[in-house]
Amino acid sequence: MKTITVFTPAYNRAYCLDQCYQSLLNQTNNDFLWLIIDDGSTDHTKALVQSWINEGKIDIVYHYQENLGMHGAHNKAYKLIETTLNVCIDSDDFMPPDAIEKILLHWSQIKNNQKFAGLVGLDSDKKGKVLGTEFPENLKESTLHDIYNKHKIKGDKKLVLRTEVVKKYPPYPIFEGERFVPLSYLYLLIDQDYKLLPINEVLCIVEYLEDGSSMNMLKQYRRHPNGFAFARKNRMQLSNNFKETFKNAIHFVSCAAFTKNSRFLAESPKKGITFLAIPFGVLLNIFIRIKTKNDF
Repeated sequence: MKTITVFTPAYNRAYCLDQCYQSLLNQTNNDFLWLIIDDGSTDHTKALVQSWINEGKIDIVYHYQENLGMHGAHNKAYKLIETTLNVCIDSDDFMPPDAIEKILLHWSQIKNNQKFAGLVGLDSDKKGKVLGTEFPENLKESTLHDIYNKHKIKGDKKLVLRTEVVKKYPPYPIFEGERFVPLSYLYLLIDQDYKLLPINEVLCIVEYLEDGSSMNMLKQYRRHPNGFAFARKNRMQLSNNFKETFKNAIHFVSCAAFTKNSRFLAESPKKGITFLAIPFGVLLNIFIRIKTKNDF
């Protein structure tokens, strides 16, 4: 069995998926398989992937499911993955040629230490510029939350996780009529029990496309308020400082305004702080409605 699964959720991304495929063909270490979760595509993704499977150059597993959104694709991937490690490379991203080699090199340092859920590396743009900031050289372990909030690291980072750890936690919830739950829900749960090894190695080259989630976050927020409310409630529950709790309470109130949930205060894990956040949440809701008015 291979050591790591590279999994890629894809929804009508046949036009850009070849970039990821070519990067995997060029890996200096082939101890991986590529799992493609086709999340209800209506383009020629299936035929394209089948042509690559027929080539037989790398190990590819293809799975089609009805459209459930990014988190639904992650749920299915985590059910299917059997390798020791896994890493998500989005359909519009790709890996530098030595990414798998570097992952496995650093993994060998921590694989017998059960306090580590995996490692976290860097993203860069196509010109090689690291997104945000690198990790401090003396940072030998951290949680993802502390990376951003304690160590003030900026920019998207790439997680490589131990599969047996991921499988311990509940899947992302599926809300009827919605297709988005922030992936940070799972990562925050993992943070409660495990550490990550930060490595200053570029593991993913990122390109933000106009039809991607990152470029449409406010619209996602409005279209999928139950998913966002779920994530914000979870963050409030696990938060240990007022500022962070208050920020998430504001978003929770805003989401409740979109879903017309009159029970939001009763459902909040931090009712007092949520009550204080009501006027700010209403203002945030109005702001999002104004910014997205042409899309609804």
